Amino acid sequence: MSEFLVIQVGQCGNQIGGTLWPSILQEYRILPSNHPKNIKTSITGGSDKEMKFTFNSFLHIPTKINPSSLQCLNLSELQENDIKARVICIDMEDSVVSRFSNSELGFLFDKRGIVKNYPGSSNNWAEGYCTHGSTFKNKIFRIVTKYVERCDSLHGILLLYSMGGGTGSGLGSFILEQLDEQLPNIERFVCCVYPNGSEDVITAPYNAMLATQHLIRHATCVFPVENRALQEVCDIKRLAGSNPTTGYGSSIAGTFQDMNSIVVKLLLHVTSGSRFSGQLNFDMNEINTNMVPFPKMKFLSSGLSPIGIYDANNLSSSSTREKNFWSACSKNNQLLQIDPMDDTNFLMASMLFGRGEYTLTDIRNYVNKFQRKAPLLEWSKKCTKVGLCSVPPIDSKFSMMALFNTSSTKEIFRHISQQFEKLLRRKAHVHHYTKVPGFDFDCFYECQNTIADIVDVYEEAGTSSSNKEKRILSNINY
Repeated sequence: MSEFLVIQVGQCGNQIGGTLWPSILQEYRILPSNHPKNIKTSITGGSDKEMKFTFNSFLHIPTKINPSSLQCLNLSELQENDIKARVICIDMEDSVVSRFSNSELGFLFDKRGIVKNYPGSSNNWAEGYCTHGSTFKNKIFRIVTKYVERCDSLHGILLLYSMGGGTGSGLGSFILEQLDEQLPNIERFVCCVYPNGSEDVITAPYNAMLATQHLIRHATCVFPVENRALQEVCDIKRLAGSNPTTGYGSSIAGTFQDMNSIVVKLLLHVTSGSRFSGQLNFDMNEINTNMVPFPKMKFLSSGLSPIGIYDANNLSSSSTREKNFWSACSKNNQLLQIDPMDDTNFLMASMLFGRGEYTLTDIRNYVNKFQRKAPLLEWSKKCTKVGLCSVPPIDSKFSMMALFNTSSTKEIFRHISQQFEKLLRRKAHVHHYTKVPGFDFDCFYECQNTIADIVDVYEEAGTSSSNKEKRILSNINY
């Protein structure tokens, strides 16, 4: 079974992680301490025969314990068996991270895997990257090495951080770069949250641009999320709170619970193929192989359905499952503020992944309908990656995730570039960055050029058609 190492950086990354871990435990059918083991949980869907999984995808199990013997545990038994989350929590302010040790799940987090400091990075990418990166490099990578060596089949490293703050964007970029240099053969998947431009962090455009440059260079695959898209989804769906069925009380990180719960749904869905059995399952490395046609185009738009609270009375029928599929492809359910089905853009790669009561027949029908309607390029018309996982999510009988590599992703870069240029034109707040040892003013122009290049790459990818390309072998004489 594939194993993952999670690295949570900054306040946002750790808040998402605080919502993620209770959900992971519930997907593993791990009960609260006071929950009798002989009483079934309220998890929807899936028979006992279908629930075949091991716990070591996200949890480190001591070698003295046989993983196959761990079934229907509760929190007390996790603690007794010294089972820990495979996670590194990093923040230069201890307000969020400190909540882990004081929560009901505090025993799950190894204190040796927590890195914190005071004061923070002052919403300054340069502080996070140059100052805290060099200061904590050795400590962080001693922890990373320890976690990696304890894995039998490490599938990838999953990084969670925000692009607008100082620690998440700066120190997160530094860690990503070092992972690429020191562990180049291990996949690096990044789930990052882009600011919407109305936050109280005025330097967010600088931080987002500088961090995006490092994503382009060092990440294997990126699952970007925009705050403005999350806010719209929350307004449309009127979510009543994150993890409505969890048995562990509210999530550890209490701020922005609705928005965090949506990001967690993405993380659980995108990793479920590596954690559970299925009729047509896949590992995370297949996403990179099938969804990234060119090296720099590694940013994937994601859509989920259901994305809010599931109606348990909703029967699983062919029509409801198909409606669920189209919702995952719609603009309203995207975690980026884009429309992947808009005819003015084009799709270079697409993936449909169902969990729960979907069948192979369902997926075949959806692929045929999708390929007739979607704005696919000539060379990508017949290529749609599919997957099926038999284990449903914790709050529904079935769910659908759609991933797209679309030219409309360039709108994210244009959005942050416009805000970046407004600040840089007046050189506003630049002195906070240039006074940091190791940061040069030219870094602003460098990242500006890098982002402009990636926009051009997305635009040019759709200009060539396979019908217009000359055959390479036609001019070769044998």
